Amino acid sequence: MKIIKIRVKNIFTKTKLPGCDFVINQYVGCGHSCLYCYSNAICKWLMRMEKKKVPGKWGNWVIAKINAPELVKGKKIKGSVWMSSISDPYQPIERKLKLTRKILENMDKNINLAIQTKSNLILRDIDLFKKFKKIEIGLTINGFEGEIKKLFEPNSSIHKERLKTLKISKKNGIKTYAFISPIIFDLVDVKQCIKETKNFVDYYWFEILNLRASGKEFQNILREKFPKSYQVMIDKEKFEKFVKNLKEIIKKERIKTPGIVIHYPGFKIIKI
Repeated sequence: MKIIKIRVKNIFTKTKLPGCDFVINQYVGCGHSCLYCYSNAICKWLMRMEKKKVPGKWGNWVIAKINAPELVKGKKIKGSVWMSSISDPYQPIERKLKLTRKILENMDKNINLAIQTKSNLILRDIDLFKKFKKIEIGLTINGFEGEIKKLFEPNSSIHKERLKTLKISKKNGIKTYAFISPIIFDLVDVKQCIKETKNFVDYYWFEILNLRASGKEFQNILREKFPKSYQVMIDKEKFEKFVKNLKEIIKKERIKTPGIVIHYPGFKIIKI
């Protein structure tokens, strides 16, 4: 893993992402090495904009903004903050660098903060979460296990650990949400994901795979190894039927959710 340490001028970035006003990315890139990760495409675009070269293959490098903890000190933020949008705040390198923990220590505890991850490492910082007046913890849930987990999400926490993480967070009085993603036809059992989390999740986000942003490597593997799933994701009629059925499944569960995020043919949120 190539670690590139840099210093930056700002750490809070305004965003148009649904549900938040600012994002904070103390890391760029991610050691979880998820094959479908949209951040790969976003990071490449950012590098081009800054006229910089991508450090290497996705998952093999991480840029760490080492002065991020200093930049949050004394900052009064009006609006909601999401950590993180182009990385995972609890990816493997966090065990050593502890940038996320240092940021939480220095951050104004009145900030409305949401943190999303695929790692049970987040449990390390429960003591700090309890100091915030308004905070929520989200885990990406998709049920990937075995060979498909190794293929799609090689370095992230396993499914059972993520469920346990949500459960422990809830027991500690922290608001929780499940981010069911990436939803792929025939590969992700949304009903089962809800069933396994319903007792300790306050609300849900649902996101259908953004095939275009997932990258050529993932697209090729999905087409070769899971042709049935791939066909539904590229066929307009089949895709619309898939979305309709998904909406009905979620509706019957009677859970709290802003809706389903889809990226085809354009970004939108389908309310339930």
